[in-house]
Amino acid sequence: MDTVAKMYEDPLPLSKYYDKRSRTLHLTVDFSAEQYEKKLRESTTLYVGNIAFYTRDFQLLALFSRCGKVRSLIMGVNRQKKVPCGFCFVEYTTREDAARAVEVLNRTTLDGRLIRVDWDIGFTEGRQYGRGKSGGQVRDEIKQELESEGKRRRRDSDDEKKSYKRSKNDKW
Repeated sequence: MDTVAKMYEDPLPLSKYYDKRSRTLHLTVDFSAEQYEKKLRESTTLYVGNIAFYTRDFQLLALFSRCGKVRSLIMGVNRQKKVPCGFCFVEYTTREDAARAVEVLNRTTLDGRLIRVDWDIGFTEGRQYGRGKSGGQVRDEIKQELESEGKRRRRDSDDEKKSYKRSKNDKW
């Protein structure tokens, strides 16, 4: 009996990621990690991340349609600028097509970027917007902060090197 039951188990493991914030974006009541996992197991919606900002919806639709019939594709956009900000949601008509896309397209290179394809509990209005302070993705804001901090440190270090001038009295 166990072998028959195993035939009907979802062969693709779910992500360990648990999006606590999306709970509040859905019109449903707050749900537990177990309920969240149940929604993932029944979902036909995928989250696609690490998309180049210049990748367009028709490119994504062409790619994801290779795995099955796509019901909808929603581009993630910067909340303030209304321009793409590196993610989208793809909803398939069947769970099998969505599973094929996760298996085949996760970590595929698209426009020079390794895209991440993972299960999602389902799209609801409002989730297409980036969650960062500037309207984009939080990840991109953190990356920018770290890069500017690194540049500032290098600049300060260069300034320290330039400010020290060796005088004739310095002995080495």
